[in-house]
Amino acid sequence: MSMSFDLKLSLQQRAEPSAQQKKLNRLIDKIEQQKISLSMWQNAQAEIQQHTRQKLLPVYSELYEILFQQLEQLWNMLHSHEFSKVDLQQLDEKIAQLAQFLKRSKILKDEQLKLIQQIDTFYQQHTHQSAKKNKKVQSVKFELNENFDQNIELEEDDFEQYAAEQQQAREQAKQLRQQQKREQAEQMAAQSLKTAYLKIAAMIHPDRERDETKKEEKTELFQQASQAYEQQDLFYLLKLQLQLEQNKGVGVKELSAEQVKFYKLALDAQSQQLESQIEEILDSFQLAKKVKAEHLHMSDVYKAIDVDCAELKQQLKWEKERLKHMKKVSGVEMLLGHGVL
Repeated sequence: MSMSFDLKLSLQQRAEPSAQQKKLNRLIDKIEQQKISLSMWQNAQAEIQQHTRQKLLPVYSELYEILFQQLEQLWNMLHSHEFSKVDLQQLDEKIAQLAQFLKRSKILKDEQLKLIQQIDTFYQQHTHQSAKKNKKVQSVKFELNENFDQNIELEEDDFEQYAAEQQQAREQAKQLRQQQKREQAEQMAAQSLKTAYLKIAAMIHPDRERDETKKEEKTELFQQASQAYEQQDLFYLLKLQLQLEQNKGVGVKELSAEQVKFYKLALDAQSQQLESQIEEILDSFQLAKKVKAEHLHMSDVYKAIDVDCAELKQQLKWEKERLKHMKKVSGVEMLLGHGVL
């Protein structure tokens, strides 16, 4: 929708706008930039996603295939060879990790996923049974050294689990705060939209105008306002309302503190909404490192995709090397010995 009026609170007959009006002007500037930025990312989104798929999907497909072969190899070896208790623990952990990681894959074949699911279920049940046993162990007095060592191991596991749960809780709390912030911004925007529209309608309703030329102008303006209201274009309505407030009456009318507060809240809500929309688009690129929307150029996203791709290829190279060693028992023992299984 094209703007037929100046965007800013430019009070023509004042040499210097007030501090509050400068604040609103800065907000209007920020939103203008965000709207341009959002439009740019919306236009580029499909192209960037296509580029990401072309660059990363083949590497991901190969990586998942190699990891599946590792899982299959280790699972078969576990059943056909004898390993020490320490090695066995490492092997179990590695196989369980691989199964847990691969079971969410949308790239692997159904028959591969079936085996992954079986292995994952086995380890989940196994962990559950171990946990039951461990509870019994904890309730017994630790008289023997063996039991004492077992308790230390349990405490370490408990601590790791506790730390992981705390981290997860923090992440969830952060997401919840962001969600609440978004919802508040949306509520505020919806409320402001209605308020701005009703005020504009009261100020320019064409039926109240006797002058035919002015009536025509007001009719057109009212239609634009109604269209903006339907499209939920709060920014357009706020700017139109501001313009009308300033043009009302003789000379320039100062905005009251209440009006300034309303515009500030409404513009903040609009800015927050635009920021969320831009972030959603950037999240859809699924880059390994989170990038900030501010001062971000299109070329930065393509560079980030290239970096992701290079890192992924490096990982693929290492996993292929690891798989070579996994094909022999001596190779697996070597990896276990160096702690790099």
